[in-house]
Amino acid sequence: MQLLIDAGNTRIKWAVPVADTALGGQVPVWLHSGSVSHAELANLDHVWRAMPITRVLISNVAGAAIRAKLSAILQDVQPAADVRWFASQERVAGIHNTYRNPAQLGCDRLASMVGAHYLFPQQGLVVATCGTATTVDAVTAQGQFEGGMILPGLKLMAESLARNTAQLPQVAESISLAGIFADNTDQAIVSGCISAQVGAIRRAVSMLEEQQKQSVSCVISGGAAPYLLAHLSLPYQHVDNLVLTGLFVVAQSSPD
Repeated sequence: MQLLIDAGNTRIKWAVPVADTALGGQVPVWLHSGSVSHAELANLDHVWRAMPITRVLISNVAGAAIRAKLSAILQDVQPAADVRWFASQERVAGIHNTYRNPAQLGCDRLASMVGAHYLFPQQGLVVATCGTATTVDAVTAQGQFEGGMILPGLKLMAESLARNTAQLPQVAESISLAGIFADNTDQAIVSGCISAQVGAIRRAVSMLEEQQKQSVSCVISGGAAPYLLAHLSLPYQHVDNLVLTGLFVVAQSSPD
C-alpha cells in the first residue's frame, strides 16, 4: 500500500490510491484520503498506523519543521516503509522542467504540472493552483514547462488590504460578488482580489495561446479555486488534489 502526502503551506493532504489503479488519464481512485491543518498533524498517527503502508511519496513545501514532524510520525507508525521525498528535477513523468535552476521550482508546482499533463495529454495547459499563494504555470502539449508566475493567494490578498489599509475591515473570502464594480468596501476588496487572480490566469491562457498558435486548456486546483470559477469567463477543468494526482503519476512511472 502506498501513501501519498502533499504538505502545503497551510494543510497536509494525503491519499492512498486503490492498489490496482493504472495509468490511463483518469483521476486516481482513492482508497483512503484526508486533510489536516499543520496543528492537527499529530492526529494522523493513529490513522496511518492502522494501514499496511509499504511506500510513501511526499511533496513538502511547508518547511523543515513539518518535514521533521512527518518523518517522526512515519518512523513511529510505519518504520519499515520506504519513504521518499519528491524533489524538483529537470525531467520527470513526462514533464521537461526548464526552470533556470530546475531544483528551485516548487515541488508542488511540478507535481501539479505532472498531474495536469497526465489527465489532459497532448494539450497546451495553464495550470493554476490557488492556495496560500496562487501559482500559474504554462505547459506545452509536449510537456515542456514554459515558466510561470506566483502571486499572493485570494485570502492573503484580502487580509493584506484589511490589515494594512486604514479603516478597511477584515474581509472573508466567501463574500459573494454580483458584479465587478462594488458599492461597498467589503465587496470592493473582494472584487479587486478576485479580479487580480482571474486576470493573471486569463492573461496566462491568452499569452500561451499566442506563443503556441493553438488553443490552450486551463486546469485549476487548490482550496481557493471554487471562489474563482464563476469569474474565469473561459473554459476550465477543475481538479481537486492535483498535487496528489501528480505524485501518483510519479510513483507509477518511477522504478521501484
